[in-house]
Amino acid sequence: MSDFDPRALLAESRLGVLATIKANGMPQLSPVTPFYDRDAERVYVSITDSRAKTANLRRDPRAALEVTSPDGRSWATAEGGVELIGPGTDPRGPEVAALVDYYRRAAGEHPDWDEYRAVMVSDRRVLMVLKVEHVYGQSLG
Repeated sequence: MSDFDPRALLAESRLGVLATIKANGMPQLSPVTPFYDRDAERVYVSITDSRAKTANLRRDPRAALEVTSPDGRSWATAEGGVELIGPGTDPRGPEVAALVDYYRRAAGEHPDWDEYRAVMVSDRRVLMVLKVEHVYGQSLG
């Protein structure tokens, strides 16, 4: 019996691969910077509104996220439905506030929140919220 906990690997990982579903049914893979809230069973990722993954999620709001350990010997996958928040047009609006909360939880305090908020609006950033329905993984060592 292994003591491996795939949720622990999800919680400590800040680099992963997001899989969405293209219109033709094929997977589309994107490197992302996830934040996993274990208590809420949610994975948060900041994405840009103009990207293929965002269009895929608007059409089919299901996704999977895979993370691996630094040595590549353990992996974890989270799957579930997705909610998209944004993009926001007001730097002080609720859509941008959700991105601020994501940043704080994933990386800590930003040196210039006004600049961050302005960039979230100008870049048309969207917060992807993956509602984790299934988690699995394995450790090979």
